[in-house]
Amino acid sequence: MQNEMVLLHGWGMNQGVWQVIMPELTFFHDGAVRCLDLPGFGNAQSIPTPYTLHAAAEQLSSELNEGSILVGWSLGGLFALYIAAHWPDKVAKVVLVASTPFFAQHDDWPGIKPDVLNAFKDQLVSHREKTIERFLAIQAMGSESARDDIKQLKLLLNQYPAPKEQALSAGLDILQHDDLRAMFAQLTVPIVGIFGRLDALVPYRALKKMQALQPNFDYEVIDKASHAPFISHKEAFITALKSVC
Repeated sequence: MQNEMVLLHGWGMNQGVWQVIMPELTFFHDGAVRCLDLPGFGNAQSIPTPYTLHAAAEQLSSELNEGSILVGWSLGGLFALYIAAHWPDKVAKVVLVASTPFFAQHDDWPGIKPDVLNAFKDQLVSHREKTIERFLAIQAMGSESARDDIKQLKLLLNQYPAPKEQALSAGLDILQHDDLRAMFAQLTVPIVGIFGRLDALVPYRALKKMQALQPNFDYEVIDKASHAPFISHKEAFITALKSVC
């Protein structure tokens, strides 16, 4: 029996986003498969005050069994790395999906330009729904059926409560400021990744930088995928996940 696989979603989303691949996951993975909401998203309406990565990750870690395989997409990947570093008995392996230890562009580190994250933060105040819709559109980039993918995503996400304002704002702060590169370099738990070559939020150039920090880090790249390969290229994603798990 394999270790339990736990899926962690990205910013503005909830566990509903994983329903597009749950049938395939439960078919190939012998262990249990669970989707958890990050604090303040979906069914996880209880949030820490103040909302920091440490406090939110600690809350999330209490829901994990020992030896979990954490599959963290985007912001969920930062949570997975943080939990692996601070509560290592909970984590047998980390699978990063379109996620790096530091999302912001900085010096020689490829990432999201500061003005992009600042724009999201500004828009969040007055146009929350539109901001999340814009982010949804980014997730589906690279998919030949992007419009249908977004429609399906909305239906799945709307089955759960809307995210809390504090969680949305804090999530953007974490993406902008939390730098886990030193932590990533020192982790001894196995870390693997699945990425889209066309990802605008996690540039392909960042992967070699990650490998330089953590020589044991291995990854798969889906050529025509963007930031959400499990949505735009489901079959290729499942094949990649099988190979790294």
